[in-house]
Amino acid sequence: MSSPKFRIAICGGGVGGLTLAVALSQHQDIAVDVYEAAQTFCEIGAGVGAWPRAFRVLRKLGPDFEQQLLQRCGYEYTEEYVAAVKSRKSDQAVGVELFDLMTKGKLMRFHRADFHGVLLSFLPPSCTTHNAKRLISYTQPSEDCSRNSPITLTFKDGSTATCDVLIGADGIKSVVRPYMLRELAEGMDPDEKQSVLSCMNPIWSGVAAYRTLVSAEKLRARCPDHRVLREFTQYMGKDAYFLAYPISLGQYVNFAGFTLDRDLVDSAYKADTDVPRPSFKGKTNDDWVSELTAQQFIEPFKDFEEDAQHILQSIEKGTLWAVHTVKNLPSTNFGRVAIMGDAAHAMVPFQGSGAGQSIEDAYLLMTVLGHKSTTLETVPRALAIYDKLRRPFSSEVARRSMRSGQLCAFQEDVPLHELGDTITKNWEWAWLTDLDDALEEAVRLVEDSSIDVN
Repeated sequence: MSSPKFRIAICGGGVGGLTLAVALSQHQDIAVDVYEAAQTFCEIGAGVGAWPRAFRVLRKLGPDFEQQLLQRCGYEYTEEYVAAVKSRKSDQAVGVELFDLMTKGKLMRFHRADFHGVLLSFLPPSCTTHNAKRLISYTQPSEDCSRNSPITLTFKDGSTATCDVLIGADGIKSVVRPYMLRELAEGMDPDEKQSVLSCMNPIWSGVAAYRTLVSAEKLRARCPDHRVLREFTQYMGKDAYFLAYPISLGQYVNFAGFTLDRDLVDSAYKADTDVPRPSFKGKTNDDWVSELTAQQFIEPFKDFEEDAQHILQSIEKGTLWAVHTVKNLPSTNFGRVAIMGDAAHAMVPFQGSGAGQSIEDAYLLMTVLGHKSTTLETVPRALAIYDKLRRPFSSEVARRSMRSGQLCAFQEDVPLHELGDTITKNWEWAWLTDLDDALEEAVRLVEDSSIDVN
């Protein structure tokens, strides 16, 4: 093979980073290095979901890739309307059914390790993986230097590497994001600079998540025909709610509960550079994750209906997660560096769309970087096109996801009989829209360099 037109370093071997690496395999003239901080490629968390919009992007990676995913999903992909979630008002002695969320197509759910394994199996020979490489900094040549000089990466183990393009897919605690934003802020006036630098670190969203697995056998002993043994159900209450559904071929019920601090949730995506934002005060000194006893775990939901209590009383222990987000960024690129996925737009989990957005980022990045018109000299323009087309959309998804949680926690003044329609309209982008229009626009902008993309 002839020498590559440029070498891309992807820092982070999660869903977004590996999807980008697999997508770039279409372009044999691009060399890819994936640097992962962990000793092995592994994913934290039990599940990953893709709504039809994101799954249609995954299908573009080829029929063999799609088939491997479907084998691990356990059910077929469809675009027919299905009842996805049953929702109840549960913060009262006798709960009532509110609505069924109808979606055009299913949420395709995978065990995260299975999804990860499929991505790894499709990495091409042109991609080199590196484990135990935790990035601590990078140096991008200044405009005074040759614009084609390589970017230098420095890792925690003292080693260094070079690349032509750096993509930070390194999650919510991204190292690339603060370095990139510092570069972006250089030369700005003090107020504008402060605003940009305030986006470097993740913030507590005001949401706490309660996660555990419930033994289906234990729940069945309490209530032999409980609804969550067979269907996805959401138990909604004022400022707190939870959802539960069967997994692992019915052996367990996955439980995800949430509490929402109304004031903090309202301001999560607003500029507040002058007002210090409180950090999460958890059970163990600001840690993002802590273990809870059963009694601690069920406390926010203790006044829920009997149907919910059967589930709650079957819980043995659980984990409390402080859900952090990234503020709306002024840019996701600078020079030949860009960020994607949670590094760019970490969001609350209320629409199950974080992974899907990183998949969309990956495919659009592949489209602009892999285009035959893109050269090392025009990489900054290609990344600016990515930012122009993806940042507004992912920011809107983050806003809609937060609103879904607020609606489910009865924090908006919406009549109960209108709640189902309101939640559906806020969410239907995930099954009624496509990435295709953005991909077409990306190609148009790459091919016509006379159009301003900044």
